[in-house]
Amino acid sequence: MPVRIMQPGHLSLTNGLATTSSVTVPRRLGRVWSRLLSYPTHVTGNPSLQCNSDAESFGEHKDDTIDISKLTEVKQKLKLVGINCDDSCIPGRYAHLLCPKCKGGGQSLERSLSVHIIQDGDFAMWRCFRVDCGWAGRAFAGGTNIRKVMSSRQVAEKSLGLEPLGGKLIAYLGERMISEGTLQRNSVMQRLHDQAIAFPYWHNGVLVGCKYRSMERKFRQEKGTEKWLYGLDDINEAAEVIIVEGEIDKLSVEEAGFQNCVSVPSGAPPKVSNRELPPQEKDTGYQYLWNCKEHLDKVSRIILATDADTPGHALAEELARRLGKDRFQFVN
Repeated sequence: MPVRIMQPGHLSLTNGLATTSSVTVPRRLGRVWSRLLSYPTHVTGNPSLQCNSDAESFGEHKDDTIDISKLTEVKQKLKLVGINCDDSCIPGRYAHLLCPKCKGGGQSLERSLSVHIIQDGDFAMWRCFRVDCGWAGRAFAGGTNIRKVMSSRQVAEKSLGLEPLGGKLIAYLGERMISEGTLQRNSVMQRLHDQAIAFPYWHNGVLVGCKYRSMERKFRQEKGTEKWLYGLDDINEAAEVIIVEGEIDKLSVEEAGFQNCVSVPSGAPPKVSNRELPPQEKDTGYQYLWNCKEHLDKVSRIILATDADTPGHALAEELARRLGKDRFQFVN
């Protein structure tokens, strides 16, 4: 069933294909990330270990936006797991510290632990970028239970067992009007043992997860990883963002000329919840929004291009409840 954005302009999605007519949404604002896995590339080094300095310094430090009590509590929780945040941990920026788990690889004392406290100071994330460590987690302000400090594993490219897409899957996706160029730009691969389509998830150029789709439309996500928006690095510098339901929808919108698009990782809920919004640390079904909060907070307008069915409308409503309806433009 086709869906359209209301005036001004239209963006239609039919069978996973996006078409446009006088849309005012800007095309990609800023550079395109190069992050291929096994495809030939001129980029040297391991793309999963590359971080972008611009992306790691977004946002200026603003004292009037910080809740000092929450910031103090978050730093105390970080200290409980061995992360000592000094004055270098400025909310809204990334700090690089010695990892308390791997000690920076022994004698090298590499500052491999990236710590990020969000602008208002009530939430922090960390990740060690050493391949043989990968310690990661997040901490929230609120309450006294230290179980609110959670960890997840880092994904290593080799452990996923991926290979470039074969002719069968390229043809399958080509029938959905998705070109090989778009597939390569987004590092879409296939899994070795069952040829399921693999959609790698990236954050600041680092591989943080992977979702698999079989020809029978069965989905599975890499276990033990945090959830993020698919295509997150494409909105680092975007003023407006399109959010869709699935990875193939994101690729279809890109084919229509719009790279400032991301997909939710878990599809749409069956209906809108009639309960009050849970606190961030308990909002597990939408944890990807809180993980990506710093990116979404910078966006002036969010276009929800969800399917025109009950789950699609439910997803649009749930996202708007969490991100604020004032910035949203809905799809019929």
